[in-house]
Amino acid sequence: MSAAAGDRPGARTSSRTGHLAALIPLGAALAAVALAAATGATQGSLASAGLDAWVYGFFADRYPLFFAAIVYGVVRAALLPLSAPGWRGWLGAVFGVALVVALSLHPTYGGLVLRAGFSVGGVAFLSGQPMALAQGLGAVVAASVFGGALGFAALIARGLPRRGTWRRALVRGLLRFVALAWALGLLAAARDLGLSGFPRRPLAGTQTMVSLGIVLAAFLPHAILGLAGPRGSVETASARR
Repeated sequence: MSAAAGDRPGARTSSRTGHLAALIPLGAALAAVALAAATGATQGSLASAGLDAWVYGFFADRYPLFFAAIVYGVVRAALLPLSAPGWRGWLGAVFGVALVVALSLHPTYGGLVLRAGFSVGGVAFLSGQPMALAQGLGAVVAASVFGGALGFAALIARGLPRRGTWRRALVRGLLRFVALAWALGLLAAARDLGLSGFPRRPLAGTQTMVSLGIVLAAFLPHAILGLAGPRGSVETASARR
């Protein structure tokens, strides 16, 4: 049997796990919204559980669906061992989960991700830029922080791109960054798109469907790009020789 033929079962397994790693985070984000609706979660009920710091404040009111982004990022980082087996995958997963949580929730809900995006967008608007441009700049900055955590975790898990694939890796990374900026920008526009009341009031009926639709439209592009997983790294390529 040739080496190429021997690699085929492993390649098929890698493809399947790559698809799982791309689609499960989207499902988890949607499930988080559905759970919030099913349990009738509100600021009051979550505060009574000791979560005051993460359910009250400007960012909790203005960007209520950001919790779905946190779930998406945490699950995506946690699944790195599926596409990068071995100690590097687990190390990347640990670092990724820790970074996403810290950057999204410290010191309160939104963390550095929303604060950085809102600061840049706010300054741009106050300097006379159109609201749409200011919001776009804010989404780009927020995606830089959020995506930086995911990218750093993936780099730990998979290593550098193979020789000769740098250009393709850069294009793929840029497309994923744009998709992530789109996702955070769409979540930030949830109020303008029809979401109202939550988290002061529970999600119910039409509001649940609106929230699910926004989260699906936000992260579907990023998930689709994730289906075309990385071809491999310098380290994994060397190991196969």
